[in-house]
Amino acid sequence: MKLLFLLLFILASCLSRGQDGYDLRFQIADLKDTTVYLGYYYGESTFRRDTAKTDKEGHFRFSKPKRLERGVYFLILNRSEKVQVKLFEPGFLVSQDQHFSLVTSGPDYIRNMKVAGDEDNRLFFMNMIYNAERHKEAEPYVKVLGDSTLNEDQKKDARIAYNIIDKKVQEYQDAVIVKSPLSLTAKLLRVNRRIDVPPPPKNADGTIDSTWQYRYYRKHFFDNFDLTDDALIRLPTPLYQQKLEEYLDKLVLQAPDSLMAAIDELALRVKANKETYKYLVYNCVYKYQRPGIMGLDEVFVRLVDKYFVTGEMDYWATAAMKKSLKDHANKLRNSLVGKTGANLIMQDQYFQRQELYNIRNKYSVIFFFDPDCGHCKEESPKLVSFYNSSKSKFNLEIFAVSLDTSMLKMRNYIKEMKFTWTTVNGPRSYSGSLHDHYYAETTPMVYILDQKRKIIAKGLSVERLEDFLTNYEQFELRRSASAKTKGGQD
Repeated sequence: MKLLFLLLFILASCLSRGQDGYDLRFQIADLKDTTVYLGYYYGESTFRRDTAKTDKEGHFRFSKPKRLERGVYFLILNRSEKVQVKLFEPGFLVSQDQHFSLVTSGPDYIRNMKVAGDEDNRLFFMNMIYNAERHKEAEPYVKVLGDSTLNEDQKKDARIAYNIIDKKVQEYQDAVIVKSPLSLTAKLLRVNRRIDVPPPPKNADGTIDSTWQYRYYRKHFFDNFDLTDDALIRLPTPLYQQKLEEYLDKLVLQAPDSLMAAIDELALRVKANKETYKYLVYNCVYKYQRPGIMGLDEVFVRLVDKYFVTGEMDYWATAAMKKSLKDHANKLRNSLVGKTGANLIMQDQYFQRQELYNIRNKYSVIFFFDPDCGHCKEESPKLVSFYNSSKSKFNLEIFAVSLDTSMLKMRNYIKEMKFTWTTVNGPRSYSGSLHDHYYAETTPMVYILDQKRKIIAKGLSVERLEDFLTNYEQFELRRSASAKTKGGQD
């Protein structure tokens, strides 16, 4: 009896070991004596993972002792060095069961697909076939709905028919999700599901909180998208990145404190999975390295400090990457919006010492330029025009800094562009390298300082200066009035 138990244990162990790694078997009838590559998606990129040769009957196999990361994979043929062909896009699933076979033939690889050994892929291909059938069924109605020569009443029947087909698709997908909730297919079907926001409840006095639905939507935004699952990074469309950006751009106040709080909360949520933790944090770092909204580069600096400088990302970040991120953060650090702008002390065209802090106007505009920069030559005349028309209106002065070492080039530029403000040579500095104080690696670069030397804007085009200062002054007036009102109430 003990011997029988031991034999059964050994057999079970062997079977268990036999299921380690991955063993993906294929037969595609029209692929004979060629090389096929196994590829996978990762965010916006694609990578090759394995290689196989087909036999005369189209059999080929990918097999390794280490399991594959879950996600959507695809097959590639190299028709030539420059031409690659993907078979049955978007591909197939690699999920829990990694010992399976796919057998198919052209021309319709998906409709002819036979799956053995993996229920997830069976569901995946059945869903694609069902969607293709409904899409064909809906084509005549889509054509009517897209006809701009018809009015809404003429489209009524087509819209009803289209909605019926759409409902069929939703019901089919709902059934898959209910019957196989743990499958990767079900997870993929859920990711694009709309969050249904209920009507806001009434308060005791009968009023309604106007922010309730926004707060509900934000709280439930990721209900159908599992941020902790790294399989969702490996999709044909970079949905993980898109969902993350949509959340940060549309549902979070565009201010460094609010964005950092939101990112930290998401990072904590996914931290147990090192792959999603890495992906989420790096995508945020990349997003705010060159943000589209002024002042949000502070988020980049704070992310680098918290997640890279501390060593938190050392499990994957190389020393070279850390150094690059830290160096860039340090270049930005001293010239973030809200920081006190450093004094610049440099020589003018007459070799005289000039100081930025000698400007006593309400606003100081720093204009970094390079005499050989084409864009600078386009912006400089606009800046002269703005200065002549708006100097008194806004009580401002300009302090221009040439980044080229040549005094001759600077003098010629001043004369050509008709600069009448103080212009200095950046490399001829008494206050250290300007790059230690202001980020100006691209030119032209504009900074605006208020009377207390605080940086209130940077990176604006010359065309936006007047609008910015007008709006800023209106904002300051409102803030001042609000402060006085609160002071009176106190």
